Amino acid sequence: MKYKRILLKLSGEALMGDKQFGIDNQRLLQYANEIKEVWQTGVQVAIVIGGGNIFRGVQAEEGGMERTQGDYMGMLATMINSMALQSALESIGVFTRLQSAIEMKSIAEPFIKRRAVRHLEKGRVVIFGSGTGNPFFTTDTAASLRAIEMDCDVILKGTRVDGIYTADPEKNPNAVRYDKVSFTEVFEKDLKVMDMTAFTLCNENKLPIIVFDMNKKGNLSKVISGDAVGTLVSF
Repeated sequence: MKYKRILLKLSGEALMGDKQFGIDNQRLLQYANEIKEVWQTGVQVAIVIGGGNIFRGVQAEEGGMERTQGDYMGMLATMINSMALQSALESIGVFTRLQSAIEMKSIAEPFIKRRAVRHLEKGRVVIFGSGTGNPFFTTDTAASLRAIEMDCDVILKGTRVDGIYTADPEKNPNAVRYDKVSFTEVFEKDLKVMDMTAFTLCNENKLPIIVFDMNKKGNLSKVISGDAVGTLVSF
């Protein structure tokens, strides 16, 4: 395997499957099986998942709600998704630990870096919930931060599209996909990879990012093996 320790970033919207809201159990189980396949090879797996299928703080602000309150509600949404993913993984025999940036003693450990690293070393999948624990930061930023703290080899951003394009491929049929792109090119061409805070964190800490289609069966294993799947953002 090309990578020994990874951070997988999943969007909350991806868990909806074909639904308009909430969690599609079939999609959840599909993701769990993909993760298990990688975990069984001995790769250490950390996960951050968004909450957009349940609640988005930015949308709440547009509706007149205070941004801080909306963001905290969004963090709780990420915990619902994290618990669902944990349950799906454990139902198929994957050992997990859920850590939260906001203290929730009944359902998750508090985030403690050394403990999280130890869980990874012991072969447990570690799911990080509640984002960074602070408003005004996205789960992309949380993923970048946790990946750096865990000394991961790469961030794998599982999305609905198969990489980074010159334009939005869902809106522009003439958009061209990049196989590989540098951090500088992403800045210069204003390509949409992550929000700027998250992306800058990765750039400053020399952490590569791979954007790939998580919904295509076997893609996660291919990425881990070093196959040319998705788009690699590197130096």
